[in-house]
Order: sequence, then structure tokens, then C-alpha cells
Amino acid sequence: MPSDHHIRDVPAFHDAITRAADSAAADRLVAFAIHPDRPETGYGYIRQGAALPGSDGAFVVDAFVEKPDAETAAGFLAAGGYSWNSGMFVFSARTMLEEARRHAPDIAAASENALAGAGRDLDFLRLDADTFAACPSDSIDYAIMEKTDRAAVLPADIGWSDVGSWDALWAEGPKDDAGNVVVGNTLLEDVRGSYVRGSGDQLVAALGLEDMVVVATDDAVLVAPRDRSGGVKDIVGRLKEAGRIEADQHRTVSRPWGTFKEIDSGSRYKVRRVTILPGARLAVQRHRHRAEHWVVVTGTATITRGDRTYTLGENESLFAPPGQTHRVENRGTDVLHLVEVQSGSYLAEDDVERFSDDDEGSAAAD
Repeated sequence: MPSDHHIRDVPAFHDAITRAADSAAADRLVAFAIHPDRPETGYGYIRQGAALPGSDGAFVVDAFVEKPDAETAAGFLAAGGYSWNSGMFVFSARTMLEEARRHAPDIAAASENALAGAGRDLDFLRLDADTFAACPSDSIDYAIMEKTDRAAVLPADIGWSDVGSWDALWAEGPKDDAGNVVVGNTLLEDVRGSYVRGSGDQLVAALGLEDMVVVATDDAVLVAPRDRSGGVKDIVGRLKEAGRIEADQHRTVSRPWGTFKEIDSGSRYKVRRVTILPGARLAVQRHRHRAEHWVVVTGTATITRGDRTYTLGENESLFAPPGQTHRVENRGTDVLHLVEVQSGSYLAEDDVERFSDDDEGSAAAD
């Protein structure tokens, strides 16, 4: 199942899973279908066939239908027998592997080879990167479900929304007296039927808006009519085409040991806000082209530089020159907050030589 769905009736969902599992145990790939309550052009559809013998409410899939235009979607709603494809499926691993080998052999082979070449990294199982990168990209719908003769559909009345747009979040969210969904540090004046979201300490002020989406993050600001908020994917596509960093990275980056956020940068310097969780530490490392300077804001830092270890409290700092091995740790019980200043002729993340694997193994994790 995708990660961004909202299900209001959880007991009904549990019941649907139980019933779908019976069909999956009989070698079926079961899709959950949602009864349409409006002509929706943003979803794929499933045309329901005959009842599946021996099942509890499942049917044979007559056809998977691509996302329709408005007129076709209205026809589906009037005709009946069509459901939205929720994108959620129940199947056994064995059945899916068999169908993948039949209908998407390149994907199956690449996946199996990537797993065969996998290695352990602490709590992670890392697939072989080169093999997995060579795997063709396709959705489960196109690659398998539209081709298999084992597909089944189970109608599920579970209060489902795919939360696939800001408009969907507005529909699901608690509203004020003017029909607005408001999140974060905001100030609204004469605003109706809108979704307004801020993040962090920055104030988002909106004036005289109706049926709009305003979303402000550290990375970007989105302003769009609510009924066009699904077009964000087109904006993301343009960002990727232009090679913009906003398409792939957030300013705040999470790591197993904590987070870092870039707050300023120039041609020869970079400033980060770093948090390190209690008991966590970074790998021993060094940089050939940059120096690093840490200032403790809150908490206690244990920093090993070369063969010496230092304990730093609030307002204390330490410097590691280029070429010096170092490690930053939080041996305390509270989150450690640091300001890290990097300076030098080359500041890219590939300027790191690591001597242990205490984080997740990424050169960007330092």
C-alpha cells in the first residue's frame, strides 16, 4: 500500500484485509476497490467482473482502466460496475514473484540479483546498488496487474482518501468557521475555503483569499487554487528538468543520529544547524579540503580530534583543520544542538574519508 492514504474506518479496513487474504491464499492478486461518489479524473478505475468462486465478496477483474477524462468518468459513475483503483493490494510473495517472472522478467531478474548481492550494514540490508539501479522502472499496475490472469478485486467501504493533493488534505482536515484548514504559524484575514500551512517560526499571512492553497516550507512556497493543487507534480517535473536542488533535497536532512539543516552558505563556507540524539555519534572521518568548527548551543558534545577527546558545554567550541580525523558524539541524555561552520576551497559532500560505519554509510551523513 502507498504511504499517503487516509482510512477513516479502520475496523472495516481490517475486515477487508482478512477477506482479501483468503483470496490471496488461493493464488490471487487482490486489489482493493473504492466505490466512486463523484466522477474523478485523477484515479484509475477497475471494471468488476463475475463473483470469484469461494471468496467472501471478491470479484474477477474484468479490466483495469486508465485515468479517464471528465466525460468518461461521468459515464463510469452512471453505468455502475466501475470502482476507483485504490493502489492497495494483497497477495502472497510467492504468487507475486511468479507473476513478475511471467510478465516483467527484467524487473524480477534485476530485483533478485540486487538481493543476491546485498550486504549488511548495521541494522540495514543494502541491495546491490548498481544492479538495482539498472532495474526498469514501472508501476505494479502496468507491469503486473493489467497483464495477470490472477487479478481479483474486493470492494472496500473503508472511508478512503488517497491524500494525493493539497485539496485532499483540505477535505480531510478540521476546518474553522470560514472553511479553512490552518496549520502552523499563520495569520488569516478575510480568507475562506483555503488550506494555509506554515512550517517553523516563519509567519505565513494571507489576505482576501478564497479556495486557495498556500504552503510555506524552508525549501519553497506554493500558492495555487485548490482545484489545481494536483498539478504540483508538473512543477516538480519542471524543477527536475532544470536540475533544481529543491526537486530532490530538503534543507533539513534526517540521519539515524539526528538532523542537519543548512542555514547559510557561500563559495568558501557553509553553516549548518546540527542535532545529535542522546547516545548517538557520527563516524570517525576527515576532510581534505575543508575545516570544521563546532559551537555547542545546548547539551554536551564529546569531540575526538586526532588522539585527544574534548568535552564541550554550552557556548564552547572546537576546530578541526583539514586533514584532521574527528568524531562528534552525544553521550548525554538530552538532544545535542550544534552550529557547524565548514570553510575551505571545496565543500561538497564527497570530500569525506570515513574510518567506521556508525551512521548509515552515506557520505552525506557527516
